[in-house]
Amino acid sequence: MLVERHAAALYRVAARMLGDGHDAEDVVQDCFARMWQNAPRWQPTGAGLVGWLHRVAMNLCFDRKRRFRVVVTDEVPDCADQAPLADRLIEQRQACAQVAAALADLPERYRAALVLCYYENFSNALAAQVLDLNIKAMESLLFRARRQMRELLEARDITCRDVAFAGAADFANSPAAHAFATGAGPRA
Repeated sequence: MLVERHAAALYRVAARMLGDGHDAEDVVQDCFARMWQNAPRWQPTGAGLVGWLHRVAMNLCFDRKRRFRVVVTDEVPDCADQAPLADRLIEQRQACAQVAAALADLPERYRAALVLCYYENFSNALAAQVLDLNIKAMESLLFRARRQMRELLEARDITCRDVAFAGAADFANSPAAHAFATGAGPRA
């Protein structure tokens, strides 16, 4: 029951942190294995089980990102779908790809803060607990992360208006688009 309730959210976080669905599945599996191993010793604290699971998932993601891997393949991946697409769908996919690339280029802590607060809609307080920060440090981290994200998008000639116009899934209507456009942050 706990797996059904929390696996999807943990997978989304891990997939955004790692950029690889297979690694994200491994992280979720490792996360629940650790929950099972630590169940007798676990004591509920501030963020509860949700915060603990996300903290374990983040730490596992950080560990995987630190490992150096080279993947070599003889096959060139299929990049384009041959079916005709509407202009808006193409623009949306391009904007999503640019946002995902910019997110991947951020330092791990910045990426973690944005993923938790904007993609997973964690409050600043809950995200701070997951990342083991106080609330002021979390707000400062978010400010720096948004600023660097904005710079990375601008370097790719992508403005917040482009992302919002394209209707990029998970982003254009998210608090992140509003934060990048106005300088406002998520709720505390």
